[in-house]
Amino acid sequence: MLQEFKGEHGFPKFLWYGREGEYHIMVIELLGPSLEDMFVYCGRKLSLKSCLLLADQLISRIETMHKRGYIHRDLKPENILMGLEENASTLYLIDYGLAKKWKSSNGEHIPIREGKSLTGTARYASANTHLGIEQSRRDDLEGAGYVLLYLLKGELPWQGLKARNKEDKYQKIKECKVNTPIHDLCLGYPEEMATYMTYCRNLGFDEEPKYAYLRDLFRALYQKCLFENDYVYDWTI
Repeated sequence: MLQEFKGEHGFPKFLWYGREGEYHIMVIELLGPSLEDMFVYCGRKLSLKSCLLLADQLISRIETMHKRGYIHRDLKPENILMGLEENASTLYLIDYGLAKKWKSSNGEHIPIREGKSLTGTARYASANTHLGIEQSRRDDLEGAGYVLLYLLKGELPWQGLKARNKEDKYQKIKECKVNTPIHDLCLGYPEEMATYMTYCRNLGFDEEPKYAYLRDLFRALYQKCLFENDYVYDWTI
């Protein structure tokens, strides 16, 4: 699958795949730390400026995947890496182990199904994913919103819930996520965050997202805050 993204900005270069003894090996270019690493390094909270810089690139990476016919289905800070050296300010999207085609070979959208088990990481999964609905493009974007809110706020309301087992934990996360109004989730932060989340939640199953609209939403906020266009993140200083 990596070969399908050859030459695409923000996707790791595929170098080699082969067998070594009993092991199957894949070699990709060396990348830098993940957003989770940088989040911890910066005291478990990132500035609005850094989050907006990341949001712009993350939406673009998701758009690239979608235009290639794939949905990622496991967007989380550990699967988003920064580059090295001259690419240190570039965001890379990795780990396509749960990726899936959202359209068939004839170009038709996959059918909506219900009763699906949760695929991905519960903390960042979309509300519809928790409800057992087949994932589509809208779910990647909603998941990206939870990633950005996690980095901006330091934690999400459904973190740290006590549960008897994994199934009980997933149920409690679902209930908290579905029952937490977006206004409350984004309270204390720019209204653009709530606008983004509301837009993603309201997308239809097979509706094509307006990626440019979402990027412009955050770009306008960036300009309104008078941040410099220098690609200096919290960890750069």
